[in-house]
Amino acid sequence: MLRRKFIQQTGTVMAGALLTSDSLFASTLNLPKKRVAMVGTGHRGTGMWGTEVIAEHSGRMEFVGLCDKNPGRVATAKKMMNLSCPTFVDLDQMLKETKPEILIVTTMDSTHHEQIVKGLEAGADIITEKPMTTDEKKCQMIIDAEKKTGKKVYVTFNYRYSPHRQKIYELLHNDSIGKVTSVDFHWYLDTSHGADYFRRWHRKREFGGSLLVHKSTHHFDLLNWWLNSDPEEVYANGALEFYGKNNEFRHTHCRPCPHKDKCKFYFDITKDPRLVALYVDNEKYDGYHRDGCVWREDIDIFDKMAVQIKYANKVQVSYSLTAYSPYEGYRISFNGTKGKLDAWIHERQPWEVPKYDEIQLTKNFGETEYIRIDNSEAGHGGGDKRLRKQLFNPGLDPYKQGAGSRDGAMSILIGIAARESIDKGEPIKIADLTSLKPHPTRGTV
Repeated sequence: MLRRKFIQQTGTVMAGALLTSDSLFASTLNLPKKRVAMVGTGHRGTGMWGTEVIAEHSGRMEFVGLCDKNPGRVATAKKMMNLSCPTFVDLDQMLKETKPEILIVTTMDSTHHEQIVKGLEAGADIITEKPMTTDEKKCQMIIDAEKKTGKKVYVTFNYRYSPHRQKIYELLHNDSIGKVTSVDFHWYLDTSHGADYFRRWHRKREFGGSLLVHKSTHHFDLLNWWLNSDPEEVYANGALEFYGKNNEFRHTHCRPCPHKDKCKFYFDITKDPRLVALYVDNEKYDGYHRDGCVWREDIDIFDKMAVQIKYANKVQVSYSLTAYSPYEGYRISFNGTKGKLDAWIHERQPWEVPKYDEIQLTKNFGETEYIRIDNSEAGHGGGDKRLRKQLFNPGLDPYKQGAGSRDGAMSILIGIAARESIDKGEPIKIADLTSLKPHPTRGTV
């Protein structure tokens, strides 16, 4: 027997947000605006954490400073965000002069720890983009600084907030398939979005920690959140077999490339006025090419990865990431003692798909139910807006979607362990990486 039901996605799915003793905002609205500063004014910072925050929550906060090592880019960001606050190229100076209560960190991944620690020591709470940082030593620095200062780090896992993924959480935690025993999770990046990681600074392990850290931290956090447990041991394989040196021709970047007529990965950045304003017009300050060649021989990250994760609650996970698929999305299957939960999500594809995401719930010796959830809302299925609401307009958090430093650490430690496992050819224990010890129940110290 088959049953189908449709769940309409609305703004009331997360009517509340976060209401805890360590919230960024108190529950009352009758307080002065929070003083907010941002370090890192690229595409993500100026958009997701700039113009969008201002449009939605200007009554709760005000920007008192913007900082970026590229003086042209920070000036451009100020204009894009329509702000009158001062700009800086030195974080220490900005923290000293503006005294923010909240510091938003959207710099290159490998520098997150520097900005986070400085912000904490200056008395600010931190909102940081994922990944929280890129290796275990930097992770420990953040853990220690947070404990020493008493301030808080909030990690922006927007994937937790889309109604589809929230519904999966609800079904799993309502015993719909019994005790979860194993998970199959396979993510596909397409030849547009996936290739973009190999154009930018992410192509170097030293900057982004590899896609196992920069990209997969999203996916590992979802697993930790869905399974309500900490990872215990990781074993992985990976290789660079498509991008980088795996081509007969290459150049520095796309605009002057003599091979653009035959390269299927040619990217004409001049068609995007926003990227031109942020990056092309400011190359003279730092030499950074946003339209870098995907075939450069200095690329040293993996483009195919397979990871085995053992959780402290004994759940086993098989995960993979491929960065050169013709379409983008993922397949996930939760295997439980009472049934099975399956989902296939199209995030980017060359064909038209229904305006809903579907979850298949199959009971052992029972019926199959299809649950459809509207996916027409912009911003990662509405996750971006809900995340910002949680941070800047607190309410309830019934699905435990708020993420702190431990959540940020446990997600990146899977990727860090996977990277080390590939290098060493052996399984890596999470407990050996930092002072955090895995627990069968997520978030337990």
